[in-house]
Amino acid sequence: MSEREIEAIISDFECLEDWEQRYQYLTELGEALPTMPEDLHTEENRVKACMSKVWVKPYSDPTDSSKILFYGDCDTSIIKGVLALLVRIYSGKTAAEIQALDVDDLFERLALAENLSPNRHVGIYAIVEVMKAQVAMLASAAIHASTINSSNSKPASSK
Repeated sequence: MSEREIEAIISDFECLEDWEQRYQYLTELGEALPTMPEDLHTEENRVKACMSKVWVKPYSDPTDSSKILFYGDCDTSIIKGVLALLVRIYSGKTAAEIQALDVDDLFERLALAENLSPNRHVGIYAIVEVMKAQVAMLASAAIHASTINSSNSKPASSK
């Protein structure tokens, strides 16, 4: 998602008159989140620090292995909407871009901190931390695999 698309989300959010409408918008975003395969609803993919049941799983973009996409799911509508925002914002970026992205600024501009309960606020940041940790692990595994592949492809020296 480009900076322009992020600005469009913020603009859409700001056009809504009150928080009741914004909660409805978040709910609609969550409903539009692509279905996460059931076999990915594992403890390994669960965001344990979140009171809601939230699962996220990164995977390499099949059309560009340098880019990362996400599956996500949640059992509560508002947090699922925030998760949908995060999935949209992070998907299609490289690991470095995801690590560098400042979601604090986004959350501040959306006024999420002031309008979500403290537990939800903590949960949202837990989702961000898990997503970034998963991306770091995915990137590390890709580097490791690349190193192994390149060392296996070197010709054997002859004596």
